[in-house]
Amino acid sequence: MDLMKSMIIAASGLKAQGGRMRVIAENMANAGSTAKTPDGEPYRRKIPTFTAELDRATGVERVKVGKIERSTSAFGERYEPGHPAADERGYVKTSNVNSLVESIDMGQAQRGYEANLNVINTSRRMLNATIELLRR
Repeated sequence: MDLMKSMIIAASGLKAQGGRMRVIAENMANAGSTAKTPDGEPYRRKIPTFTAELDRATGVERVKVGKIERSTSAFGERYEPGHPAADERGYVKTSNVNSLVESIDMGQAQRGYEANLNVINTSRRMLNATIELLRR
């Protein structure tokens, strides 16, 4: 039944958006990190990707979190000459995570999660209405 397939697809969307939120939360938690040594690197922002996967049993394409890539943007620098990771100029490398960007991404992931949840709820109501009609 197509309503069941729509619920399967939406459930995969819920799982994918949940995975996206996990990566965003990890980025936000590490936004203030610095390198541990002068030649080391601080936390590098992670970027989740999505892939489509054919479920042969049901014949539907589902979404899932694919490869988690690392951002190639430059690290920040902060002048802190007393820090153990400071270079010869007194600068420490800081994470390339931008908390504003992560907050926006989290909002988008939340809206995507809610949209998939609405699809499941609507499909469930339609299934229940169909069952009620068949009982009469």
